Amino acid sequence: MLAWSADKFVDGAASIARHLNVSPMIIGLTIVSLCTSLPEMMVSGFAAFDDNSELGIGNAMGSNIANIGLVLGVTAMVAPLTVKSLTIRREFPVLFLVTFFALALMADGELSQFDGVALLIGLCLMLWWLVHLGVKDRNDPLEDEFSDSIPADMTMRRSLFWFSIGLLLLLISSKVVVWGSVEIAHQFGISDLVIGLTIIAIGTSLPELMAAIAGVVKGEHDLVIGNVIGSNIFNILAVLSMPALIQPGAFSGEVLMRDFPIMLGFTIAMFLFAFGIRRAGRVNRIEGTLLASGFFGYLYLLFLQS
Repeated sequence: MLAWSADKFVDGAASIARHLNVSPMIIGLTIVSLCTSLPEMMVSGFAAFDDNSELGIGNAMGSNIANIGLVLGVTAMVAPLTVKSLTIRREFPVLFLVTFFALALMADGELSQFDGVALLIGLCLMLWWLVHLGVKDRNDPLEDEFSDSIPADMTMRRSLFWFSIGLLLLLISSKVVVWGSVEIAHQFGISDLVIGLTIIAIGTSLPELMAAIAGVVKGEHDLVIGNVIGSNIFNILAVLSMPALIQPGAFSGEVLMRDFPIMLGFTIAMFLFAFGIRRAGRVNRIEGTLLASGFFGYLYLLFLQS
């Protein structure tokens, strides 16, 4: 229900924006990318309200690792991905900047409300910059791919209906996911952090995996990688800000000693594979297999330590 409601909410929001004559480039870079991280945001918010803020932190970190290792890795194994979009090449440095910004805020071993406000300010700046890119780069290959991915046959009334239904079910299903996940953690004696890094992170990334495979089959390579980069940026800025604002406090040392370095390592690997210095970047099947193997190796490490 979480995956289905998120999909309907994104379709409704994107269609409403199209009816308001917002360009597909801006819709894809801002509305779709932000809404893709909504399940993680909802889950992290409800977890923080229930005094399980580490579940939300694990969700943010785990989703970024799953987006690169599982989504990008498995998709590249299905078909090699080629990066042509100049916009995506500009987003790569921003992803690194946002990642190190979060590391600086978390280096003291806690997430404070100040950290949450700083992350939200970063989110607002990011959205402004993406709108600027969307207005400027009208001839980017992403423009056509975004146009194809936005529902074209929805009336305004139908768009508002699915937007409302999607949002309502998204709220309900997010709460249910938190209840179920916390109960599983308690029954098996596993920490909330590990549940966020595994079950919730994989669960919220599976719809993106299905969408990515469908996209690469249609030849929308830039859209696939762009969604991963955009989602990871928003996971750090928006999802990580939820526990900081709602339930600030210290978190487990494993976050900085184990999970953050692994997330950074996957980000660097994606950059090396997909950026391309003097040619179009390309993630081939061997590199996709390495990413996917690294992800399952990370899960095995969590299993051993738990």
